[in-house]
Amino acid sequence: MNTSKNMLIFLVDDDVVFLKALEIDFMDSPHYEVQTFRTGELCIANLSEKPDVIVLDYNLDGVEKNVLNGIETLDKIKEIDSTIAIIMLSGQDKIEVAVKCMRHDAFDYVVKSETAFMRVEKIIGTIQNIKRMEKELTWYMDRM
Repeated sequence: MNTSKNMLIFLVDDDVVFLKALEIDFMDSPHYEVQTFRTGELCIANLSEKPDVIVLDYNLDGVEKNVLNGIETLDKIKEIDSTIAIIMLSGQDKIEVAVKCMRHDAFDYVVKSETAFMRVEKIIGTIQNIKRMEKELTWYMDRM
């Protein structure tokens, strides 16, 4: 996990307009440090920075061809570090897509819409609470 007091969030989307809008939404909060990437490969190349959360587009291969799509990127990230929470984003409001993401170990799935940022922010709050409880449990177990 990121060692600074702010959460490090990677935003990964090939749609530059949506990516910039999401980045601006997160930059309004003093609790987040945000880095953006237009391909899964760039995200993976920067995993050494230990992001706390990755918000990942399902259809990353829409602009550039011969790049990893969202599920392929998700799988590679989980191979490298299974502890990173990944929230999948997609313009598709299909249950099959959401189920596929969850089967590949995504933390959650959000449909791109006007409320996407609020939903992602709420999910990140849940992730923060889980990480805090895990730390407290580890601390408690170490003292037993």
